[in-house]
Amino acid sequence: MLRNFLSKIYIATIALSLLSIDAYGQDPEFTQFYANPLYLNPAFAGTAHCPRVSLNYRNQWPGISGSFVTYSASYDQHVDALNGGLGLLVMNDRAGEGTLNTTNVSGIYSYQLPVTRRFSIKAGLQATWAQKSVDWSKLTFGDMIDARRGFVYNTNEVKRDAPANYVDFSAGLLGFSDLYFFGVAVNHLTEPNESVIKGESPLPMKITIHGGAVIPLEGKGDAVASLSPNVLIQMQEKFTQINFGMYYNKGPIIGGLWYRNSDAFITLIGFQTGIMKFGYSYDITISSLTNKTAGSHEFSLGLQFDCKPKKRRFRTISCPSF
Repeated sequence: MLRNFLSKIYIATIALSLLSIDAYGQDPEFTQFYANPLYLNPAFAGTAHCPRVSLNYRNQWPGISGSFVTYSASYDQHVDALNGGLGLLVMNDRAGEGTLNTTNVSGIYSYQLPVTRRFSIKAGLQATWAQKSVDWSKLTFGDMIDARRGFVYNTNEVKRDAPANYVDFSAGLLGFSDLYFFGVAVNHLTEPNESVIKGESPLPMKITIHGGAVIPLEGKGDAVASLSPNVLIQMQEKFTQINFGMYYNKGPIIGGLWYRNSDAFITLIGFQTGIMKFGYSYDITISSLTNKTAGSHEFSLGLQFDCKPKKRRFRTISCPSF
């Protein structure tokens, strides 16, 4: 389930969910969507043609005990011999101050098909090895409590020291021209069981739909400006999240503002020069939690390397950098 709908979960709730047979997982979320393109949609692999490295860090709700901290690193590039792109994505998510830990390693291939001189389609496939584990030393249970002395007893709950390992599959489709782009991604196609105890804990399928346009404004040389309106919709289990946003780009500076339905405003500032780009975004909580969460902080660092001249025309996607 989408993390922004789980704002009232604390470490104790995590413990209870681990004991439920019908527990369901959730996906970490990054709000600098296009600064982490492979996580958004596997079809983005190779869209920049030359080698690209993306590093991302997110600290969600640091004001609440048991916040979520997520790291992500990816590499991708286009390979002429394969007529498509290859990508590698590694992610680590620590929930409840490290109580619940998830690590994913994904390999991605995307195939590019030029439909016309102005429009191309990419289709991507992703295979993931995942591991989920629990630090039982950070969990507390009801049978550990003494009415007078507090937590003094050992629990009778059976601990599982071995982590849960499973294989996951995802797919994506991307269409783009010089002025607009759209895509759809489907994660967890087989809804794998990620239970860390006995029983079933399927990871629900997640569907992401995204799109936008690039509107050139006046300017010359390196000072050319543009606007980019965007929309992103995510659906997982019973929840739907809708994001509306706008980017403004002039020279090396990029600014952005997003609204996430009934949850937060997202502000962003980015700087891009040479092969490097850096971005910072802050989620301003507008739900019932207000300032109790201390918002969410996200940092991104991207490296876009040069490569040998293309043997044939290759269309790169014109979408936001963050």
